[in-house]
Amino acid sequence: MACGAGLSYVTRFAPSPTGLLHLGHAFSALTGFARAQAAGGRFLLRIEDLDRARCRPEWEAAILADLRWLGLHWPEPVMRQSDRGAAYGAALDRLAALGVLYPCSCTRGDIRAALSAPQEGAGQGPDGPVYPGTCRGRSMAAARPGDALRLDLGRAVALTGPVGFAETGPLHPGRHRVDPADLVDRLGDVVLARRDGVVAYHLAVVVDDAAQRVSEVTRGADLFEFTGLQRILQVLLDLPEPAYHHHDLIRDAAGKRLAKRDDARSLASLRDQGATPADIRRMVGL
Repeated sequence: MACGAGLSYVTRFAPSPTGLLHLGHAFSALTGFARAQAAGGRFLLRIEDLDRARCRPEWEAAILADLRWLGLHWPEPVMRQSDRGAAYGAALDRLAALGVLYPCSCTRGDIRAALSAPQEGAGQGPDGPVYPGTCRGRSMAAARPGDALRLDLGRAVALTGPVGFAETGPLHPGRHRVDPADLVDRLGDVVLARRDGVVAYHLAVVVDDAAQRVSEVTRGADLFEFTGLQRILQVLLDLPEPAYHHHDLIRDAAGKRLAKRDDARSLASLRDQGATPADIRRMVGL
């Protein structure tokens, strides 16, 4: 049963146009579409095209063709993150005003060197090495062109107080409390705006979900561990709390998660081999 049934129910599928969709994408899109239909709600499509170096118009066209071939439909116009710079800038300004944002000039080499020092340790998080906080004492007034902007996560969790989220997925159903100390240890001070000025996924996704009035976020289980961070950002930015539905991942015969570079399992390749939408549904267990 989808959370928030009725016209208030909204979920979305948000691919990046950096390659062809594969069976894992099909499973996520079909899951979200089915939950929206069961709730009598809305299924939205959002194009997450912030990585201008890798995103291509031909990949976006292929995404739209694949989803329509699967029988999915959505309201137009489609939201594109490349059009959302003003909204992301406003969110960064609010976080800066709250005192939880700071500029960081560290390169990857700087971070590796700092983490190799005995007193720092080498914490490893789901996004890679946990940032050791080298630039944490810098103020936004000291920001220079080319700096990244990081979230002072320790200060952020102190401001928000107790935070939780509702999970409707099959792996971790129920209400979850975000453990502030665990979040800081696992993720550290994450980047919210890169050195090239492009806003990071964690900020963009919460701003966009709120703008689209998403009531339930449908996505893969690999993103479950970032939900606490995104809930912290929602509270700081005074954004509504959606429910979350993290579904299983589709893996290959060796148990490895499918990737866009595996063209043999792309929807376009399978379609060219004669597969039908019904075949795709069976292949992903639907």
